[in-house]
Amino acid sequence: MRTLLSALVTIVLVAGCAVGSGAVVKGVGSDDLLKLREGPGLEHRIIIGLPDGTPLIRQNCLTNSGKLWCKVALADRPSVSGYVSADYLALR
Repeated sequence: MRTLLSALVTIVLVAGCAVGSGAVVKGVGSDDLLKLREGPGLEHRIIIGLPDGTPLIRQNCLTNSGKLWCKVALADRPSVSGYVSADYLALR
């Protein structure tokens, strides 16, 4: 059941979020940061930490080790880009 729910969430996120669309960091909490990484996975180097509410430009998403990762750029500094877990993105 959990796999089915995960697949449905992935389909909704990918289908409802066009490339180049706006997104915002959501759900990391007040005491943590979402890690912007060089590649799609935990094994990649952290570029910067992003707090809840950070506006992003979502570029494309892919699955790595069963987890959905999205390439994003900072909305106010598009030259800063990398990958984040789609679990912490919300449309804006």
